Amino acid sequence: MSDVPPTTERGEIVVVTGMTGAGRSTAAKELEDLGYFVVDNLPPSLLPDIVRLVDESHGPRQRIAVVVDVRSGSFFAGLRTHLAQRRDEEPGSRRTTLLFLDAADDVLVRRQEAVRRPHPLQASGRLLDGLQRERRVLADLRGDADLVIDTSALNVHQLTDRVAEAFGTPETTGLKVTVISFGFKYGIPVDADFVADMRFLPNPHWVPELRHGTGRDTEVADYVKSQPGASQFLDAYVPVLAGVTPGYLREGKRFMRVAIGCTGGKHRSVAMTEEIAGRLRRAGFDANPVHRDLGRE
Repeated sequence: MSDVPPTTERGEIVVVTGMTGAGRSTAAKELEDLGYFVVDNLPPSLLPDIVRLVDESHGPRQRIAVVVDVRSGSFFAGLRTHLAQRRDEEPGSRRTTLLFLDAADDVLVRRQEAVRRPHPLQASGRLLDGLQRERRVLADLRGDADLVIDTSALNVHQLTDRVAEAFGTPETTGLKVTVISFGFKYGIPVDADFVADMRFLPNPHWVPELRHGTGRDTEVADYVKSQPGASQFLDAYVPVLAGVTPGYLREGKRFMRVAIGCTGGKHRSVAMTEEIAGRLRRAGFDANPVHRDLGRE
């Protein structure tokens, strides 16, 4: 009996192609944020090898996205054949979806001119000549596509929303919040979106029976959270974090890092980080505590 999971448990393959300047890189980045293993500028003949390597290294449930375009040169001609072969494979294989990104010629010209890059099929002609050649090459693929997204009137955030709508899941399209404790004497985390200072609370370091504990210990955590101002801070700060999450998602940001600091990152910041992450989880957010400096001398 085969030990391969059933079809429903195998990760999808999304093949991203389309016109130069239509947003392939933006779509690929969004798919990566959604948890896909992404490979850019892949010759179609190597698609089976990529699937095999991902199966071996990440398992068959890992979803894969590959960007294939005219930069592959002569390799590109075989894309339709490889897609047809994948769709004719035996039951139990990965489902393959072809995403085609398009836009009006005048829009593509403006975008290419803005980045001052020649078209890969332009040769010695005009930019528009290259686009028209590319459109002829891609005509059949566009007709085969499972999903065509016209990005002519879309900005970057709107395109990522369309990709997330098509390929995301509730687990991958929600906001992921990391609440990280730290010690100011070791420096503020450079990638923090929000920073809060817990040094307004009494330091358990000066309480002999608590000094050698950490904010993850019940006695220390209870002491920190019982101090004047602690509950008021939590009651005010957690709703602020929850309130900005819709804006993060609208702007295409799916990761938030909240840094909570104290002097050494051992007592106050740890206890408050655990409490903030817990309150956010109870409010329905994907929030996890991380303690950067716990264990440092």
